[in-house]
Amino acid sequence: MVKLRLKRMGKKKKPFYRIVAADSRAARDGRFIENVGTYDPVAQPHKVECKEDRVFYWLSNGAQPTDTVKSLLRGKGLWLKWTLTKQGADEAKIASEMEAWEKTQVEKAQRAEDKVSKSESEKIAKKAAEEAEAKKAEEAEVEAAKKAEEEKVAAEATPEEEATEEKAEAAADEETKED
Repeated sequence: MVKLRLKRMGKKKKPFYRIVAADSRAARDGRFIENVGTYDPVAQPHKVECKEDRVFYWLSNGAQPTDTVKSLLRGKGLWLKWTLTKQGADEAKIASEMEAWEKTQVEKAQRAEDKVSKSESEKIAKKAAEEAEAKKAEEAEVEAAKKAEEEKVAAEATPEEEATEEKAEAAADEETKED
């Protein structure tokens, strides 16, 4: 049985795949019949390139796509096109369905982009609020330190003032006694 599946290429920790038509008994990275596309999961967003006519050729000859390859074909819109072709739809209907599918994909991408930008703006606002709160806490700490310093100065000044007051009272008592 022929399968459309991924063949791993690339370096360690940097995968790159070829979409190939291969005998199901062959090893994953072993013999294959034909290379029909590539898949790069590292790229942002991931890249999928397929030879549409060759994919349809193998599907029409009974090749079964693996779940991952089927998902990649759905993402490119090729699975929808294949399903419509298999159902016997005419070219006009296939073109209109593909156009509608492309519109929904653009809207979906726009919503995802809006969601990302919204979350980024929320992060910025949250960070600004945290900075403002930290600044207020710092100001309150500085204010508390000033009050503590003033109380300390007042406490140190109080014994000295009491001592000078006592001396003044004692001197005043002595003057009254001398008189």
